[in-house]
Amino acid sequence: MNEVRFYGHTPPGAGEEETPGRLVVVEGTDGVGRSTQIAMLREWLEAEGYAVLVTGFRRSELAANGIDRAMRGNTLDPLTLNLFYATDFWDRMEKNIVPALRSGMVALVDRYIFSIIARARVRGVSPRWLNDVFEFAVVPDVVLYLDVDVEHLVPRVLSVRQLDHWESGEDFLRGPDLYENFIQYQSALIDEFRELAKEHQFVTVDGRGSVGDVFQALQTEVRKALEGMGDY
Repeated sequence: MNEVRFYGHTPPGAGEEETPGRLVVVEGTDGVGRSTQIAMLREWLEAEGYAVLVTGFRRSELAANGIDRAMRGNTLDPLTLNLFYATDFWDRMEKNIVPALRSGMVALVDRYIFSIIARARVRGVSPRWLNDVFEFAVVPDVVLYLDVDVEHLVPRVLSVRQLDHWESGEDFLRGPDLYENFIQYQSALIDEFRELAKEHQFVTVDGRGSVGDVFQALQTEVRKALEGMGDY
């Protein structure tokens, strides 16, 4: 059994408790390969006999559509947008993540509060304010951070899509060159992720390797997180 812990005050109706499940988070900037790795991890875990819940950004019934509309219209300031993200996260945690842990599932989360925090910090939002807002989050059993430098990130992104408004920081950067804004924003974002990795003891995995090599490294760390999971 695992004890559910929170980063700050225990949220109303939650309560610290022991659960048989595990919370595994995969973090990293856009284009680093998270979605591919999570799909492979899910397939592997299910083949090993685990029940798996996969969730991620903007997937709550309560807030996802509203966030998408706000981002399309670029209508919200950073504080309001992050409160919107906090609503989305709370809804998924209350309705999906915590119930999965209680039922003995592996909750496999594609980006957690750390992506929200990293993006907000780059935009000048107070780290203390962000910590206060997201203190209701469950502490994961492991956070796997796929680390990559901008030089390796750029060709990956351009090979599958064009640069877009948000991942280039166009909402707050004032430079006229989309490519240069992308480099500036993603470099700052990677720096924030690396700081968060130190603050919260992420397991850092080199995301520059092949898909197979990265998957093997993630498998090793997930196995460690799942040790003793069936001993209840």
